[in-house]
Amino acid sequence: MLTIGTLGKQTGTKVQTIRYYEQIGLLPEPERTDGGQRRYHRADLDRLAFIRHGRQLGFPLEAIRELLALADDPQQSCSNADSIAQRQLIQVEQRLRRLKALQTELKRMITECRGDSVADCRVLEVLRDHAECLTNHEEAGQPASFQEA
Repeated sequence: MLTIGTLGKQTGTKVQTIRYYEQIGLLPEPERTDGGQRRYHRADLDRLAFIRHGRQLGFPLEAIRELLALADDPQQSCSNADSIAQRQLIQVEQRLRRLKALQTELKRMITECRGDSVADCRVLEVLRDHAECLTNHEEAGQPASFQEA
């Protein structure tokens, strides 16, 4: 049996995150000692490692929930897992395209800046007026002013 601290250390997961995963149902409620301390089994360690690796690959929590449900029922078709992974790949490819556009735009801004006074700064000009950009680096369907979150 493992404590929550040991579980966290072995998976590189903060204790608050483990509690959150329990709260949202990704991890089952652990057994408790008479004193109320959580105790985990090897299966809980494996499940948390699965969740952590999925998060490292960028899967949203809902996709991880779907993948866990598949893992919990090994008789299901692997095509369901493939489909979830395909959705994630599409998201990653979209982010990569957006990052490439950002890279191109930032390089152009820096190259075009002559280093004169701030009044003539190309970087500041482009930041003031999105129409000065040569690439579309906004998130799909969202204007630039709504990208932060």
